[in-house]
Amino acid sequence: MSHEEDNQDEGGLGVKVISKTTPKTQKPAMYKVLLLNDDFTPQEFVVWLLQTIFKKKPEDAFMIMLHVHQNDVGICGVYTYEVAETKVAQVMDLARRNQHPLQCTMEKE
Repeated sequence: MSHEEDNQDEGGLGVKVISKTTPKTQKPAMYKVLLLNDDFTPQEFVVWLLQTIFKKKPEDAFMIMLHVHQNDVGICGVYTYEVAETKVAQVMDLARRNQHPLQCTMEKE
């Protein structure tokens, strides 16, 4: 945005002064992608899914899977809204295509 002011000097020439205002940008809201435990989805599938969709190392994927198994819910990652929404959709799609009842959701951090 700019603001212009007309100033007249003594010679009658028009002089314009332009001042810029810097817009304040905010960091985007972040969302946690949560995996919910169930008694039917194989642990190996969950580990594979964490490695495939969330790019987790095998050890990290295993630890997240165990946390979900023991605590009924676990965080897979924290992302902007669009990325979190996409990852939830990918998890749900892969689970359904492999006939698993696995649930995934997201919530604002």
